[in-house]
Amino acid sequence: MRIMLVTDAWDPQVNGVVRTMKRVITECEEMGHTWDIVSPNGFKTIPLPTYSEIKLAFGAKKIIEERFLEFEPDAVHIATEGPLGWAARAVCLRHKFPYTTAYHTRFPEYIAARFFFLRPWMGYMYVREFHKYSGRVMVATASMRDELEAQRFKNIIPWSRGVDTDLFHPDKRKDDGGPFKGMARPIWLNVGRVAVEKNIAAFLDTDLPGTKVIVGDGPQLESLKEKHKDAHFLGVKQGEDLAACFANADCFVFPSLTDTFGLVILEAMAAGTPVAGFNVPGPRDLIPGSNAGAVNDDLRIACEDALKCSREATRAYAETYSWRACAEQFINNLEPLPVPERRRFWKRLAKLRHALRIRRRKPKPDEAQATEKPK
Repeated sequence: MRIMLVTDAWDPQVNGVVRTMKRVITECEEMGHTWDIVSPNGFKTIPLPTYSEIKLAFGAKKIIEERFLEFEPDAVHIATEGPLGWAARAVCLRHKFPYTTAYHTRFPEYIAARFFFLRPWMGYMYVREFHKYSGRVMVATASMRDELEAQRFKNIIPWSRGVDTDLFHPDKRKDDGGPFKGMARPIWLNVGRVAVEKNIAAFLDTDLPGTKVIVGDGPQLESLKEKHKDAHFLGVKQGEDLAACFANADCFVFPSLTDTFGLVILEAMAAGTPVAGFNVPGPRDLIPGSNAGAVNDDLRIACEDALKCSREATRAYAETYSWRACAEQFINNLEPLPVPERRRFWKRLAKLRHALRIRRRKPKPDEAQATEKPK
């Protein structure tokens, strides 16, 4: 298929949406599918208030429509509820073209954590309207499905995730502690965006023996460094360096209350490191019954219980997830037009596409004057 992906989250951002979609794209390309990726890159953007690393692209509807008509996709997937997502939604609705969406983040809780004057019910009004006409709303876990159904969402369908079990591997655990050499054991690790919605302060405030380590960057980094002098902040790690951090930790602590899944949970498990988290969507769906970690309303208890888990059992559980299965499920969840109807659709829009090509070839007035021969 020819798939158009519209996402407000893309490089250079490092988060679950970007990492998931990039890996799914790679897997799908290996299966023969082609993509047109519409991201903030290439548009005029403004920084998100309180989080300047995230860029928002406004006024992109015309360009998205041009790319839609030019690419002639078989399916359109809108990954995020930002300005690009709304613009793509408007284009699809205008042309009566089916599309799918995904619910990657507990958006209302995320916004409430950043802007105290915006209550979660306001956020749910926003996201419910955004996903209202989506043919299928992809969610990562059963808990998230139940939560959205309670908020009157429709057309919800499961879409799980995968993990790179070659990169994240127990063999990268070193006798000398690797990146944590010389630190007091046990090592309690957190990896991700250092931002208020990740609830990292709850982890750092938890009374635990040993050493707490934070890997990542974000707007809350400096304030947490200032308050928690006993914690180690290692900055951003990628590739082998990141894999070594996962493998050499004794427990991975995931305190987030707003994630819908948590890719880092699987990455830690693939490295053999058990995971502790709160009893909320994401950890609640992945951890209980896995023998690879623990959840509890009391994070300290969850940490103590997770530390008792077998690293071998933890690794074995992570091996049940694959990116190929994730990509295949994504493709099955898309809602392309049936082939005969698709042909009729693009034939009907042939005049629009032709007008677009003429407009692109037609020189601007100043260009026309510049090419005029002098008399």
